[in-house]
Amino acid sequence: MTKKLKIVSVASEVAPFSKTGGLADVARSLPKAIKRLGHEVMVITPFYGKVIDKEEYDLKLIYKEIKISLNAKEDVVVNYWQGYLMKDLPIYFVENKKYFSQKKSIYGSTHENTRFLIFDVAVLKLLSILKFEADIIHCHDWQTGLIPFYLKNDFKYSKSLSKTKTVYTIHNLVFQFGRNWWEVPADKKDFGKRNLPLLADSNIEYINFAKRGILSADVINTVSEQYREEIMTKSFGQDLDRILRNRKDRLFGIINGIDYKAFNPLVDIGLFKNYDYKKIHRKKLNKEYLQETFKLPIDRDVPIISLTSRVTFQKGFELIIPLLDHLLSLDLQIIILGDGDKKYINELKKFQKKYSKKIVWLPFTGYEHLETMVYAGSDFILLPSHHEPCGINQLKAMRYGCIPIVRRVGGLYDTVKNFNPATNQGTGFTFNHFDVFSLHEAMVRALETFKYKKTFREMMVRAMQQSNSWEIPAKKYVTLYRKAVKLPKYKIGNGNNKGNHAKD
Repeated sequence: MTKKLKIVSVASEVAPFSKTGGLADVARSLPKAIKRLGHEVMVITPFYGKVIDKEEYDLKLIYKEIKISLNAKEDVVVNYWQGYLMKDLPIYFVENKKYFSQKKSIYGSTHENTRFLIFDVAVLKLLSILKFEADIIHCHDWQTGLIPFYLKNDFKYSKSLSKTKTVYTIHNLVFQFGRNWWEVPADKKDFGKRNLPLLADSNIEYINFAKRGILSADVINTVSEQYREEIMTKSFGQDLDRILRNRKDRLFGIINGIDYKAFNPLVDIGLFKNYDYKKIHRKKLNKEYLQETFKLPIDRDVPIISLTSRVTFQKGFELIIPLLDHLLSLDLQIIILGDGDKKYINELKKFQKKYSKKIVWLPFTGYEHLETMVYAGSDFILLPSHHEPCGINQLKAMRYGCIPIVRRVGGLYDTVKNFNPATNQGTGFTFNHFDVFSLHEAMVRALETFKYKKTFREMMVRAMQQSNSWEIPAKKYVTLYRKAVKLPKYKIGNGNNKGNHAKD
């Protein structure tokens, strides 16, 4: 019989408790999928005091005023709360009011590194208290990057963690620590091996969590196979391509999935009319409802293009804005749901004023409940990303029969097959180069294909039938965990940050 694994999943945000983006969805859905495969799983995340309602989620205080030693000179006191993601899948919250309960937003502190350094140590301390002999600690993104480092240094003599291996997942390499890595002066750059500074030392905010995670983890992975290849190049490697190439034998790519129970047009209570690929004609009723909701002219034959991503350079708004005047001169409608950079949002507001019957922009915050309704009523989702580690929005959209127009990069490359009219195959419209001309060409192909109703309907059905659930990725992660367990522990040069807080 194959051994059941003991897995700890650690992330800075976990839906529905805390969320700013796709990381929270992954941090919720992947542990649940792995639990359903029969493994023992727990989740650990910060307790954001002004975001998470203890009573709503029936959280219980399990350990109070636990002192954790950050180094030989500094201690911090934390509390630990417990809830459940699902039956027999506990989620633990690290509480420290000074560092995690001061703001209504999850991020944005001027001391982000300090906050998550404390969190990372508190995670390992909790596992020692629980005497949970984890096979794997799965660390999600930069905020957890010091866990592999600590496990090889301060906690290397921990009895309960002596056999534990780490998997470090890169969700977006642009984000490496609590500030923009490219703004760090050369003399402040973290090479990833020296001892960690004290909290009182301002240099702590220059520690590169992602770099240390990559250097220390037993296994590294990214959230798509294509992104794995891209980050080992100078163009996408965000100044870490060299160390990633050095570790490519332990670098893997696994595409994300989506929760098919949470995103199911057949039972989604947020829709005007439920449907599946067998009843796809009902999608038109959602389209009319969407047009009515956003006060757009009601017309089934007018293509609706939606955008539900962050309004940022990464998501391609540098290409979208210059095209809008031309696009809005055509017979189409555009719905944008997203927060982001003010310079792009200000431009969108100008277009909304000029073309009030053709384009709508709303912030995502406050209108989250409309997301699946937008997919159900739209014909296309536009995501011309500069870089896209995986992308969740195109997966959700296809589930609702909303056809992607995307750049062939990262996870978009892996999940969207370009439509070929000669073979009548494909699930979307893709382009290669990050320029306005290439995007325009893809949009022309999409809008022309929309005119052929039977062909377009068949494409919607294909998109809805494509399997993007967590079932397959979860099995791949279990295989990766087993690979990590069998590998000899990875040793990292001269890191030697001694402490005494690792005793069980």
